[in-house]
Amino acid sequence: MNRLPVLRCCHLLVCLICALLLAACSSSKPPVAVVSPNAPALRVDSAGVVPKTLLSLEQGQSVAVYAIGLVGVPYRYGGNTLASGFDCSGLIAHVYQSQTPFATPRTVAQLNAWGIEVPEDKRRTGDLVFFKSPGVALPTHAGIYVGQGRFVHAPSTGGTVKLSHTDQPYWTRMQVSYRRP
Repeated sequence: MNRLPVLRCCHLLVCLICALLLAACSSSKPPVAVVSPNAPALRVDSAGVVPKTLLSLEQGQSVAVYAIGLVGVPYRYGGNTLASGFDCSGLIAHVYQSQTPFATPRTVAQLNAWGIEVPEDKRRTGDLVFFKSPGVALPTHAGIYVGQGRFVHAPSTGGTVKLSHTDQPYWTRMQVSYRRP
């Protein structure tokens, strides 16, 4: 018997329960301002406040919980569905389209221009995290930040969706940036 479909269903059920618990524990919704998906880089005001964005705190939490539930799904270059597997941008597109009203760009380069840049000390669950090698113009990999330095991503052929930490040696060699829709 193939246990992978059963495990996927269990992961999704746990994610749904966690999302409902997070939603039930939250307070009133914060105000949300409309920001163009092609908004310029974030400018933090003198008090260190990040401007409001389209992604609410609740949506960010739902994105993070759902993404964690996809850990273990196979990697597939160009993949963007649970049935086929995911590459890094396909994972992001699937999660955001499942948990928010946003249609994401499809490639890492396009995602890198989407939303607003967020300083590392202002990142929160649901933000996108980008990695680029020093000396390279654009990021080549992206994931979903889920809190406490952790992110969910689809890293490589032959692998699966993983939960990793930005402090792991491989990722500390990369330049890291964050964006929020």
